Amino acid sequence: MTTQHLETLAIGEFGRLAGLSVKALRFYDVHGLLPPGSVDPASGYRRYRADQLDRARRISLLRGLDMPLAIVAEILELSDEEAVLRLDRWWASQEAIMQSRRGSLTWLRAQLVPGAAPPELTYGVSVREVPTVKVAALRAEASQTTLVQVMRECEWMVRSLLHDQMAFTTGEHWVIYHGLMAPDSDTPIEVCVPFSGAVEPEGEMAIRLEPAHREVYATVARDDTFYPRIARAYEAVSGHVAANGLVPSGPEREIYLNQWDRVAGTDPFVHVAQPIEE
Repeated sequence: MTTQHLETLAIGEFGRLAGLSVKALRFYDVHGLLPPGSVDPASGYRRYRADQLDRARRISLLRGLDMPLAIVAEILELSDEEAVLRLDRWWASQEAIMQSRRGSLTWLRAQLVPGAAPPELTYGVSVREVPTVKVAALRAEASQTTLVQVMRECEWMVRSLLHDQMAFTTGEHWVIYHGLMAPDSDTPIEVCVPFSGAVEPEGEMAIRLEPAHREVYATVARDDTFYPRIARAYEAVSGHVAANGLVPSGPEREIYLNQWDRVAGTDPFVHVAQPIEE
């Protein structure tokens, strides 16, 4: 088939070459990802340009990874270099989600097999003074099902904005829960990244001071951060607060000491913390 013949293609032929069904092409047209090159005003018949094939094939590959439409659209508008970084960020969040699900599955199977369940985790609880720190924060909503992905997306969005303004950060970040996390309903969360440097608020990212406070916390290893094992750390913290007559002064939070792929499975990874009144 010659290049000249491929200058415009009927929707069926274009879909065959791109690996997309006619239904999918119409769907991506409606959502603005892949409008046809021309539409016959009388018949409504769509034709596509040959130079749209690369974009169509890229959409097909991205959707084959179960990538949400919004992120597909974002990647399509980026330069190749920026698209690689965005793709890597998204894939890292998918791997973290799978690790969390695998942990939950392993725990559940162990509960169902007689004699296979590991001993219940117990956590020591400590109290510490936390100094005032400057953070960049982004609010979102998440359920237990979407939490890992929402956390990762918010964290990387904040880090990207901080990087653009030449701020200095470490791997530390935390998530503040402004409600009870449930499997089937969204709860407001706030992802915070501490930083140093001169940074202005941008978009939905807020800049604020996290005030100095005292907090009760328990440290959880990376491989135990999935639900329900991490719930034991929350129980230990809340039990300590109640047993010692302490008064919470703010919402519960998870303080991540580093990024997922930078620590081993048995390394300390997160502090489950509860701020308390002095």
